[in-house]
Amino acid sequence: MRLDINLATRPYEDARVFWARWGTGVGLLALATVLLVGWTVRSWMNAGRDRQNIAQLQQQIADRDQERATAQAFLDRAENRSTRDQSQFLNGLIRRKSFSWTRVFEELEQVMPPNLHVVSLQPEFTEQGGMLLDMRVVGETRGAVIELVRRMEGSKHFQGAELRDEALTGDPGGGVAASVITTYVPDVKEGSAK
Repeated sequence: MRLDINLATRPYEDARVFWARWGTGVGLLALATVLLVGWTVRSWMNAGRDRQNIAQLQQQIADRDQERATAQAFLDRAENRSTRDQSQFLNGLIRRKSFSWTRVFEELEQVMPPNLHVVSLQPEFTEQGGMLLDMRVVGETRGAVIELVRRMEGSKHFQGAELRDEALTGDPGGGVAASVITTYVPDVKEGSAK
């Protein structure tokens, strides 16, 4: 009987298998590193362009603010105040006159649940061209009021719908009266959307 004994201090290892396994892993890791470095450099260059665009836009905003401040200072002079006040008054009248109440009520009709009706409506124009509507509604259940607020939140014409307060009406059949506040935003004209 013959025994093979290896008395070497360093036993034989097949280096080809070792390098095949680890070489593939190191190669894949190097490829991933190159890809990540390339992506990072590209993102850094894009961020530099974005920073330049932001700086240009901030400069334009600062220029417009300066123009506006100059124009406002001109209008605030004593000899121009009457013209400014008259202009603001007339612009307010034109804005109110151009507002379509028919359209507001059509949009309200589309979001209003069937068992709820409007008792009072107090409009107030906002600086952005919208209208803040403070509505007092009466319905059979609180769920109808919640449904109105939910429908307004899903509408493109009513934004920021909020249920302010609610109370029982005291009717023998029950009922709820509630105050709902929302901002009505009219349609953007097709010519100005371009």
